[in-house]
Amino acid sequence: MRYRVDLKGYMARCEANYYRLLRLFPCLHDERQRRLALSLGNHPEVVLSVLERTTYTTLLTIEQRSPESMSSWSGMTDKSVTVRWFNPPVLTVRLYHDAQMAEVITCNSNRGVQPNNAYPNRHMFQPDEKRQWNGFLEEWLVLCQRYGYVVDAATPSLDTAE
Repeated sequence: MRYRVDLKGYMARCEANYYRLLRLFPCLHDERQRRLALSLGNHPEVVLSVLERTTYTTLLTIEQRSPESMSSWSGMTDKSVTVRWFNPPVLTVRLYHDAQMAEVITCNSNRGVQPNNAYPNRHMFQPDEKRQWNGFLEEWLVLCQRYGYVVDAATPSLDTAE
């Protein structure tokens, strides 16, 4: 059975992600970056960074950074080597302010993904790869809303009501 794009569901997810991003990054139009932590201590942070602003769009990267990568990490700590076996994805998201939608346009620099991909293809993208990327963004943002807090801010939690 061939994959069919659920355009109504896709657009609803993109609209919901737009509002989630605005809730997590309310000063999107003024600030360059927002750092969110999901737990106390020396744990990874979710970093939202503005790459570009135009009249109708904003381009963001969303990535998870470990404390080692945020400081001047040399790869050696106390004569032991830290092995990185998992590289979290880096998403590039375009926010369309006039349509009030947020869409993942790249994941780890993979671009040119269509809503419905022929399979197999050169990059081995799944037929619904774009839907999966936006679904992952949704899950990540919901996690940040429920358990995250802004680093270096007095606000203990971003989740006020569901």
